[in-house]
Amino acid sequence: MNKPQILQVGPYPQWDEAPLQEAFTVHRYFEADDKPSFLAEVGGRVRAIATRGELGANRTMIEACPALELISVYGVGFDAVDLAACRDRSIRVTNTPDVLTNDVADLGVAMMLCLSRGMVGAERWVRDGSWAAKGLYPLKRRVWGRRAGVLGLGRIGYEVAKRLKGFDMDIAYSDVSEKPYAEGWTFVQDPVALAKRSDFLFVTLAASAATRHIVGRDVIAALGEEGMLINISRASNIDEDALLDALEGNRLGSAALDVFEGEPALNPRFLALDNVLLQPHHASGTLETRKAMGKLVRDNLAAHFAGQPLLTPVL
Repeated sequence: MNKPQILQVGPYPQWDEAPLQEAFTVHRYFEADDKPSFLAEVGGRVRAIATRGELGANRTMIEACPALELISVYGVGFDAVDLAACRDRSIRVTNTPDVLTNDVADLGVAMMLCLSRGMVGAERWVRDGSWAAKGLYPLKRRVWGRRAGVLGLGRIGYEVAKRLKGFDMDIAYSDVSEKPYAEGWTFVQDPVALAKRSDFLFVTLAASAATRHIVGRDVIAALGEEGMLINISRASNIDEDALLDALEGNRLGSAALDVFEGEPALNPRFLALDNVLLQPHHASGTLETRKAMGKLVRDNLAAHFAGQPLLTPVL
């Protein structure tokens, strides 16, 4: 029996590559030098696309695969997939939620702690001899007992807020509506008002056209010169030009960022700043979670081709 043919948009860890190639005939798009010619050659045989959240699948790719039935995304974000093109042809889309939720929340809280307490600079202070030569490291700011805002109380936002509760923080959140599972946390629908009452603002909402640059100049100004912005969602949720202007002008205290526009080629203005913590989009980057993500990608593909319900459909 012929194996279903799929288009693999980007590389996966080796532990995913072997079972993927065993179950399917895999066309490795990312290895093609002439990608349009490659799509023209194999697109007619492709029944599913296996991609990553940041790579997605655009309309050109989708239209080059007339037999396409499913796009399986390795990652929780699916904003890089052209959902309108999928709807036009009734193409199903899946992602890998839940399995990465706790690791992403962990990193968000870790970034808050690391930046607030100056841990990167303090480690350098020890290594370069400054401790011995100059004495104690400059004082930083506490975390416990302060005010936290969570912009988007979905799976990840909820887990972030749960962790912040352990620091006895005053927690508020913003979402499209008040959440029944957020007992004891303050609902503030307006993101500007949320930022105004926050010392730490976590951005944890899903990205869409409606949320593009939802953290703009007004939200950043409300967070203010002592506030910290932590983004573990998508880069498009933040107006990077407004963020950089505020950081450079000391109108925003600091920012901890795991995602960037155009990554990995981030804006070089970030590299000149000493009030940012920069991470390489690795919030889900643990062995356990990445293995679970790869398995869920394959399980969704297998379920589809077996005529079974998809495990984690988004469309």
